[in-house]
Amino acid sequence: MTQTAAEKNLPELAAGDFYYQQTGEGRYRSTVHTQGAWNPHEQHMAPATGILVHEMELFAPRSDMRMARVSLDIYGIIHGGEFEIKTRLLRPGRTIELIEAEMVSQGRTCIVARGWRLATLDSSVVAASEDAAVVDPGELEPFVGMTQWPGGYIEGLEFRGAAGHRPGKGVVWMRNNFEMVDGVATSDMVRLLGMIDTANGVAPRVEPGPASWMFPNVDLQIHMYRAPAGEWLGLEAQQTYGVDGIGLTSAVLHDVHGPFGRSEQILTVRPSPVSA
Repeated sequence: MTQTAAEKNLPELAAGDFYYQQTGEGRYRSTVHTQGAWNPHEQHMAPATGILVHEMELFAPRSDMRMARVSLDIYGIIHGGEFEIKTRLLRPGRTIELIEAEMVSQGRTCIVARGWRLATLDSSVVAASEDAAVVDPGELEPFVGMTQWPGGYIEGLEFRGAAGHRPGKGVVWMRNNFEMVDGVATSDMVRLLGMIDTANGVAPRVEPGPASWMFPNVDLQIHMYRAPAGEWLGLEAQQTYGVDGIGLTSAVLHDVHGPFGRSEQILTVRPSPVSA
């Protein structure tokens, strides 16, 4: 198998066709395919979201409930390599439950995720949405606009883009060929939620790089009025920068069956360091 550029740069993290290797109960080791875009030694928030959702799915599952909201706060650098996830029930209930999953790396908390699981029932008689469907990925050409982003995670995705894409707004579809955990079948929920954080990079208002601007997000909020399905994730994204160094990336979330939810990311907007 030909090595990717990321695998050559970080051979100590190189592995097979998966994002994480399980090393014990709640313990994992990241691969090069999780490598972030801002710094080569840290994980991208997208697969980190996926592994946290994976752990929440495993925690006391109930067939009469599904995850409806996942809220993630990023405490600091998501170091590549070894880490642990601690999951607990914060609010038990018959029709609603709140679960928390904490990722700890190098002795420090790096992400805290909370998920609301809600009871399911047949509400088809009143089902409706104001979110419109977008062009199916099968009808679109490959999208090359993500090549401005480095890192093993972005390198491992396939992209398709819709017409009308511009700085600050666009529709981009993506998929990957990796399992979230080595040897474990990846659920559709984990696979698709494990790419949503990419929304912050699909239609940036400025081109990232030295002597430009940085706009990393410090959180990720995901609301799902329908359970996502399939392997393709569509991000109908738009990005806004305020005047005081704070911005917002918002997206309508799509799978091949139509829209299924929305995401929000608050951004810290600041000048990029100039390379020496």
